Amino acid sequence: MVPMTMKVPVPFEYVFPYGALCLGVEPVKDFDAKGADDQARDKESGRRLWQVRVLDLDPESGRFGESKEVKVKVAADHQPVPPEPTVPGYPPAVEFAGVTLTPYVNSQKRCTDRCRARLAWSVRADSMSAPESSGRSKATAAAAA
Repeated sequence: MVPMTMKVPVPFEYVFPYGALCLGVEPVKDFDAKGADDQARDKESGRRLWQVRVLDLDPESGRFGESKEVKVKVAADHQPVPPEPTVPGYPPAVEFAGVTLTPYVNSQKRCTDRCRARLAWSVRADSMSAPESSGRSKATAAAAA
C-alpha cells in the first residue's frame, strides 16, 4: 500500500516541459482554523501556504475538456511575488524550485469507472522565481534535438 503522505521529488521541467505563466497568488484557507488568522500552514515546516495559479504552456494539456490551469502550493513566510512580465500585457513566466508531487484519489471528477474516482497529483514547490532562460526548458530542448 502506498502511504498517503508520499512526496515524489521531480524537476520543474518534468511537470511543465513548455513552461508556465503565473496567473495569481493567493493564501490557502484553513476552514478548520478559528480566529483572525485562517491561513493554512505547512504540516512539516509550519510556514504559511500560498496557492499559485499557473497556466501550463504544454499544447497537449487541456485536451478532452480538461483545464490548462494548475494550482501549485508554495510554503513561505511571506507571499511569493511573481516576476515582472517580459511581454507587456501577458502574465509573467515562472519557474519553481523543489517541486514535489503527491498522489491522491480525486473522487470529485465524474469518472465512469466502477469506483467513480481517479488518481490525481497535488503539486508543491519550495519557491517561485523567473525562468533562468527565456526560451524552451532544458527537457524540451533535449527532446527536440
